[in-house]
Formats: sequence, structure tokens, C-alpha cells
Amino acid sequence: MRKIFIHSYHSIISIENLLLAWQEFLKGKKNRKDVQEFEQRLMENTIDLHNDLRDGNYRHSEYQAFNISDPKPRNIHKASVRDRLLHHAIYRILYSFFDKTFISDSYSCRLGKGVHKSLDRFRKYGYKVSRNHTKTCWVLKCDIRKFFASVDHRILKEILNKYIRDRNILWLLSKIIDSFCIENQKRGLPLGNLTSQLLVNIYMNEFDQFVKQDLKIKYYIRYADDFVFFSQDKNYLNSLLPKIKLFLQDELKLSLHPNKVKIETIASGVDFLGWINFTDHRVLRNTTKRRIFRGIEEQQAKIETVQSCLGILSHGNARKLQSEVKNLVEKIKLQ
Repeated sequence: MRKIFIHSYHSIISIENLLLAWQEFLKGKKNRKDVQEFEQRLMENTIDLHNDLRDGNYRHSEYQAFNISDPKPRNIHKASVRDRLLHHAIYRILYSFFDKTFISDSYSCRLGKGVHKSLDRFRKYGYKVSRNHTKTCWVLKCDIRKFFASVDHRILKEILNKYIRDRNILWLLSKIIDSFCIENQKRGLPLGNLTSQLLVNIYMNEFDQFVKQDLKIKYYIRYADDFVFFSQDKNYLNSLLPKIKLFLQDELKLSLHPNKVKIETIASGVDFLGWINFTDHRVLRNTTKRRIFRGIEEQQAKIETVQSCLGILSHGNARKLQSEVKNLVEKIKLQ
């Protein structure tokens, strides 16, 4: 039986929830001009937002677009402070409910999960399927083409309708979803929204449940639009591909990236989440290495950046790279 979301619309738009959401939103943003301007009239702005939501007059503002390299070029869309406050208010009420509906092996944008937990799970599944590395373990790796840009608004709303009965909440979520679209079509979610992180997991949970309930696959991991299947049988993994493609296309209007579907053995190394994963170790992908070194140079070896990079390297076989990072930091300091 499907779980039903029991919170009311008021629990999301209440002044109390909006103020709590503000404290969460504020972290790391106190020095930004638009945030400071909003905070100067915080209560007035919060009450205005609450009243618009209460009276059904809320309208999402336009986005500010800019590009980043992470490491490939990405188009980010930034909402106004007022809208981002609302995104946090929605997220803090909806997240805990929907997180309980997700499978345990979905790792993106979830508390207690993340890249490193996913990589550890990868190693564990490789160990199990290969029976302590005594059998060949094949891995089918897939990637969805233009993931965020391909999310179909109508399908997403239909999925939300399965869980949420409150028409006002559905109206509000519809406003957030339709605030952004690709090429004037009802598809796409903005990379910059906190709500997008939750919505894409809700969207892809339909695929996760198909994998688990219909395909009955035990050894499967998904991180955002990257996912892997483990088996001793290469032919079996090949036989899954038509079923995967059909479900993604028919049910979610998504397609696999044609150049990123591969079946490889762990013994030969599987490229997953920035690391080349082998039976008993992992090494950093060259593109990830270049991104780390470029980031340190661009940030002039700021201590937070260096610590973050060393933290990443600590999760694999990268002692040589750790030494190279420290040497680069010393070189930058001497300049």
C-alpha cells in the first residue's frame, strides 16, 4: 500500500516554518547582498510571502542564469531570495516523508548517503557478486542523457498526485515545477533549486521501484542519473538493456546516453562517480584529478578548498596525489 503525505498546506506556509527555513537557507550566505537586503526586512518579507501563499496569489519570479564548469559546462538558474526561502520551506516538510519511500541504494542528495557511501556500496556489491573475487563480476553502467533538462512536468505531477492529497500543496508544487522549462516545453528542472534535488529523486524513484519490484534486481546502485547493475552473467546484463530503455522512455520520457552505456568487469576497472573502481581498490579518474588541482589553483590554496580535496582523496588509493596536492599548496604559498 502506497504511503500518503499527511502534512497540511498550512504546515508548509506557516510563518513558523518559513522562519525555520530561513535559518537553514542563511547558512553560508550571510555576506551576499541580496540575502542581506531581504534580512533587513525579514519579518515583513516573510509575512508578505505567507499572505501570498495563504491567499493563492503566489507567483514564482524569473531566474538568473549563469554558467559553471563542474567539470563539464553546466547552466545554473538562480531564483530570488524570496523564492529560495519558499523552496527551503517546502523541502524541510516534504523531504523526510519522501526519503522513506526511496530504496536504500539511491545515494544522491540524501542525508547519510552521498558519493562516498555509494562507492563503498559499489565495493561491497563487487565483493559479493564475485564471491570474494573468485568469480568474474560484470557491471552494467548507465547514464541518462540530459537528465535535469528531460524531466517531464506532467509525469512528475502525476507521480506527486499518487502521494499527496492536499490540492493546495499540489498547486504550490505545480507553481515551482512550472516556474522553469526548456525551450518553452513543459519539461526540465533548474539545477540551482533545492526542490529540484528532491523532485528528481521522486521522479527516478519510479525507475528504482521498477528495478527492484519488476526486474527483481538485488545488486543495483543509483546516484542521480548514474546507475550500475552487478552480475556474474554478461548476457543477463545485456538482456536488461531493452527493458530499461523501454521503461525510461515510456514511463518517464528519459533516454540513456548512447556513449555512456558500458558493460565491464571490475577486474578491468569500472568508471563510476569520479573513480576507477577495481576489485580491491579505486583510483581517481584523470578528469577528477585535473578538476581538483584547478580548483586549488583558482582558490589560491584556501584551507577549506585544500581540506575538501584531501578529504576526497582519502576515500581511495591516492597517497601520491595527496603528496602532489601538498606540494602544489606549498608552491602557491611561495608565489
